[in-house]
Amino acid sequence: MITAVDTNILLDVFGGDRTFGAISKESLQRGIADGQLIACEVIWAELGAFFPSAVAVREAMDLLGVEFSPMTVDSALEASRAWKDYRRRGGPRSRVAADFLIGAHALCQADRLLTRDRGFYRVYFKSLSILDPTAR
Repeated sequence: MITAVDTNILLDVFGGDRTFGAISKESLQRGIADGQLIACEVIWAELGAFFPSAVAVREAMDLLGVEFSPMTVDSALEASRAWKDYRRRGGPRSRVAADFLIGAHALCQADRLLTRDRGFYRVYFKSLSILDPTAR
């Protein structure tokens, strides 16, 4: 089982979030127990802004066992499909947002996405399996 990890889960754990930190950590442990944890370049880029250096990000991700997983062409084109649907529905963003790339990567390159942001992903990536630590 491959679990793609969203930025919000990682920030919960690295930032010691009082509300979500413990359940996000538990969900990461579940993902490791079930198989492999991955994160695409978008996640790594977003996460990097919260660390003092690139080395610190790499060390933190290594410690959690989250592997770098670059997007494939199929993932990128799936993101464009979802973004086109968003625009057709009247969405105001004129550029592909990170969440479309993250959702497409998880759909095409993982078995599920570990995230607390399930509403967006359920709308634009209907067949994506979502593991939400807050849904109990």
